[in-house]
Amino acid sequence: MNMKSNTVITISRQFGSGGRQISRILAETMGVKRYDQTVVTMAAKSLGAGDRIEDVISRSYEVPKASLGAISTASFDRVPAYRQLYTEQSKIIRAIAAEGKGAVFLGRCADVILAGQPEVYSFFICADDTFRAKRAQTHYGGMSLDQLNEIEKQRKDYYDFYTGKTWGDPQNYDLVINTSRIPLEKAAELILNYVNFCQGE
Repeated sequence: MNMKSNTVITISRQFGSGGRQISRILAETMGVKRYDQTVVTMAAKSLGAGDRIEDVISRSYEVPKASLGAISTASFDRVPAYRQLYTEQSKIIRAIAAEGKGAVFLGRCADVILAGQPEVYSFFICADDTFRAKRAQTHYGGMSLDQLNEIEKQRKDYYDFYTGKTWGDPQNYDLVINTSRIPLEKAAELILNYVNFCQGE
């Protein structure tokens, strides 16, 4: 593969569509690191979360409006702290991309944070409810489709709040891929072919 060494791919996805597995395939094929909630861990450490890192990660998709009853600048369970966490994640994502070593980012609004930067390509992975319901049984500990949708809504609200854009809007991405129609490996291959074509390879 002759892909440019500074290539960055961002993956946004419906919960249960296989986007996480696709991001893993991409990173392995490209020979680069994949970043997901590790970005949250890095940001929490940078902000001095100490022994509260796991709590910060578990609540990292909350938006400030959900915590308005406890306004303070002092700790991680307050509104300003969540703004700081998102800002710090954004700095880390930009810094990783700027290293020029290539990367794959899963979620964390990376498609918007890195928008307009050279050799950044963004993709949205979706699937129909039947596919997601089946995958919930095999990959998500028997969760129901309603449970998947509840988690997905939280992530959508997070994306919409911090980016000012609409999660899943095709205008935010290079391609939208429906994994109900093709195997995940083929979806990853399609993404790589798209990037190689754009880079003139």
